[in-house]
Amino acid sequence: MTTAAMRVTAEPGTALIETEREVDGPRDLVYRAFTDPALLAQWLGPRRLAMRVEAYDVRHGGAWRYVHVDADGTEYAFRGVFHGDPRPDRIVQTFEFEGAPGHVSLDTLVLEDLGRRTRMRTISAFQSVEARDSMLASGMAGGMEEGYARLDELLARLGA
Repeated sequence: MTTAAMRVTAEPGTALIETEREVDGPRDLVYRAFTDPALLAQWLGPRRLAMRVEAYDVRHGGAWRYVHVDADGTEYAFRGVFHGDPRPDRIVQTFEFEGAPGHVSLDTLVLEDLGRRTRMRTISAFQSVEARDSMLASGMAGGMEEGYARLDELLARLGA
């Protein structure tokens, strides 16, 4: 398994965050890890949090909601809606932390087929630069890195 560092780009004055990272695994398997709730729960988010997927309707207009739970039972819920028909090269969805209602981003995940590897690129569009900066300050990049390390482990277990 080759571990790749995630690049995070947040240009000054823009309301965008872009990330890029490669994983060892074919695109169809990576897509499945993003769209199969049983697989998603095994890798998304920090290790210290358990994940409960309550809804995951992967289709245009389909809603999703999951909850991360820490050791003392504190819950952190997230929700959104899929836009357009998700497909192996692209998933578009809204993203909202229920602890900060009304702060919604529009997230695009592009999965680039590199054969036995996949390049994952995300573009998150926020409602303001301040909202974007708040997301960066929340530790988003560290949480994504830890989740992607867990994704690497899942892909290895699945025989990628």
